[in-house]
Amino acid sequence: MSRRPSPPPQLPGFRYLEHLGTGGFADVFLYEQQMPRRRVAVKVLLADRLETGAAQEFTDEANVMAMLSTHPAIVTIYQAGVAGDGRPYLVMEFCPRPNLQVRARREQFSVAETLRVGIQVAGAVETAHRAGVLHRDIKPANILVTEYNRPALTDFGIASTTAAATESSGMSIPWSPPESFADPPKSGPRTDVWALGATLFTLLAGRSPFERPGERNTGADLIERIERAAVPQLGRPDSPESLQRVLERAMAKNPDDRYPSAVAFARALQKVQIELSHSVTTIDIVDEHPVDETPGDDGDGLTRVRDVHSISPESPTATRPSATTQRKHPVGAVDVPRFDRPPASDALAETQHRVQAAPAAPVAPVPGMTPPPFDDDITAVRGPTVVTPDAPWSPHPQTAPGAGAPPFPGTPAPHDARHPGTPQYAPATPSTAADAPAAPRSRMPWWVWVLGVVAAASVVAGVVLVSSLAGSLVPTPEQTAQAPDPQDPLVSGPVPEAEDLEGTNTAGVVAFTWTNPDPQPDDSYIWYEVTLDGPQEAHIVEQTDVTLEGDRSGRTCIEVLIKRADGRSSPEPIRGCVG
Repeated sequence: MSRRPSPPPQLPGFRYLEHLGTGGFADVFLYEQQMPRRRVAVKVLLADRLETGAAQEFTDEANVMAMLSTHPAIVTIYQAGVAGDGRPYLVMEFCPRPNLQVRARREQFSVAETLRVGIQVAGAVETAHRAGVLHRDIKPANILVTEYNRPALTDFGIASTTAAATESSGMSIPWSPPESFADPPKSGPRTDVWALGATLFTLLAGRSPFERPGERNTGADLIERIERAAVPQLGRPDSPESLQRVLERAMAKNPDDRYPSAVAFARALQKVQIELSHSVTTIDIVDEHPVDETPGDDGDGLTRVRDVHSISPESPTATRPSATTQRKHPVGAVDVPRFDRPPASDALAETQHRVQAAPAAPVAPVPGMTPPPFDDDITAVRGPTVVTPDAPWSPHPQTAPGAGAPPFPGTPAPHDARHPGTPQYAPATPSTAADAPAAPRSRMPWWVWVLGVVAAASVVAGVVLVSSLAGSLVPTPEQTAQAPDPQDPLVSGPVPEAEDLEGTNTAGVVAFTWTNPDPQPDDSYIWYEVTLDGPQEAHIVEQTDVTLEGDRSGRTCIEVLIKRADGRSSPEPIRGCVG
């Protein structure tokens, strides 16, 4: 029978409400804080533990949780102190929902919720490890549930630094790995990976992994099974085989065979979520100095590492990236002229002016056409076009000052207001030599008159050209006499798959060999190791054998592809395993 709880202490600014729970070293009470007003859980160390090392462990727990409690899956610590009767206490976030141990006794967790909880708690464990802290007592009872139904890891009372990989004490046997029972006991980050895997197994099965219903389950029985027995099958039809394999690796007897980190374990759980088409839970990691993740595992963007940034107002990195990018040609810059496209209604007139400006071949004078009077300065007939950056674009060219001479016969007259955008033409009036009065001799040379006629003819030609273009805006495709024969892009045939992939394991050194059924010049080979995490880093070699580095005592698998010199490769890899 459990002991009676100790009396709640009198704490200034807090009002006692009720007793929440009893542990081996402390009691937990519910208080109401006055300012700010909220309900809080207060953990109070037992008076008879003050003379032992429990007082120092209590202080260490306060410091560790204060350092880590900003993580969303770790219980928040508000403050710590010593009560009037000399007992240390911690003021923590109150999690009103039953902890996971209480729920697991009542009902089995769904696979979806177990995966979500496992990934969220794994993020908290990884955060603690990166801060140099081992929890060493992960179990369902130490995972509380907040008001928002999020798991919150608590009870870092026996936590230690990750460098202390030796003595371990105070573990909970059903969720402890084999090295915890060694002489001397060992602990490390993979110890917490085991405990988290055993916790998830408990949520799915409703019992700890090596507890057997209807049989004796003393501490000695559990320790023997933990050290010798294989991880039991979950036996749930809604649980995929991949989840069973993930838990088996997390609880491997040899620590080196487990996931190397809590985040690697979390990513394996994410892959099960993807397999089941569940929403993928992100991994929250708080790290002031992020480190490289597991080699060959990019996380697929499902890990949020929240590091600490110090941004100075004078630093160029304090601005948004878009603010540091300047346009080469700012819109509206006064030193850059703008030339807008002409309106559609003036496109015809603009084309006429362009045609008119082009030189034309000399032609003979047109009989019956009276040349207009000319000035000595030919530029007065059609002045040069003047374009300035400040003036808006106009399809009608501006003429030089003094260019006021009438247009040639047959050239466009001013636009008619009844038909905007349609040029009007002044026809030339024919005359005969009998009717025409004797014209005074022109002061202009004869070649000036010829040039005037040439200009008039060029205008007429321009009108004809524009009319023909307007009627043929859409070109008519030409019909080919005969379609060309299709060409085969793979004239050299498909790339075959490698064959005869075999491996050997000699004193822990793993080597693989394979053959190429159709070797070609400059062939190479792509190979990569395949683990429970999926394909690892790819390597390209020119020989048909490879030796894997490191001591590999477990099962090792690789996949191989043939790669041609033109970049093509085998449609499917061939896999080989050893061990």
